[in-house]
Amino acid sequence: MTATRLDIEYDGTRFAGWARQPGLRTVQAELESALAVLLRMPVGLTVAGRTDRGVHAWGQVASYAGEPASAAALNALTPGDVAVLASAEAYDGVDARRDARSRTYCYRVLHRRQPSAFERGRALWWPHRLEREVLETCAAALEGTHDFTAFTPTETDHIRFERDVFAARWEERGDVLEFWIEADTFMRHMNRTLVGTMLEVARGRRGVDDFRELLSGRHRREAGPTAPPHGLYLARVDYAGVDSAAAPE
Repeated sequence: MTATRLDIEYDGTRFAGWARQPGLRTVQAELESALAVLLRMPVGLTVAGRTDRGVHAWGQVASYAGEPASAAALNALTPGDVAVLASAEAYDGVDARRDARSRTYCYRVLHRRQPSAFERGRALWWPHRLEREVLETCAAALEGTHDFTAFTPTETDHIRFERDVFAARWEERGDVLEFWIEADTFMRHMNRTLVGTMLEVARGRRGVDDFRELLSGRHRREAGPTAPPHGLYLARVDYAGVDSAAAPE
């Protein structure tokens, strides 16, 4: 059977997340409704990363069993805060979630004394003290295989708490600091809790050694707060030799 891959971007501000939920506005529901109209049959999407309420995406990937629908036609039927960048036939049996080699997320922090009218809802405003070198030290400690129990809610369906982090770094773009992390998979709230905890370290409220110790499977209560969702973006999904879209340089 023919399979299709969709490359998608969306502003998560007014969505209750990716996954379809009764009575709520979700990205999955909007896209599946548009596909049903174009293909004249129900369509179930499999997604690479199930983003939470308020989280954005530059390079989300979804797949379904069926013929490709035109990206232009899909965009004509979907709201302006979600866009299909590409719709193309994929190999038989493709599964956007299972076949992904890694996902890359970016969390944006506006570090300046005054807020920004343009970054509102796009980056976490952080007017507090921040030591850049400390952030970089924390990011470097993330690379490798660690137990991230401290960085996901205690009530969880996760069975495996170890994750393989391939790369982690902070980058500076003017007043905005960006935390980039690539791993095999992520747990719920993992990136946002990492950012919330690293900002505590960079503010001098906890030490770098304490942060490193959290990576050994400590309890959630020992880590820092969960940063708000509006600063987080699913930037790209990597497959065998084929990547999703990513944020512009």
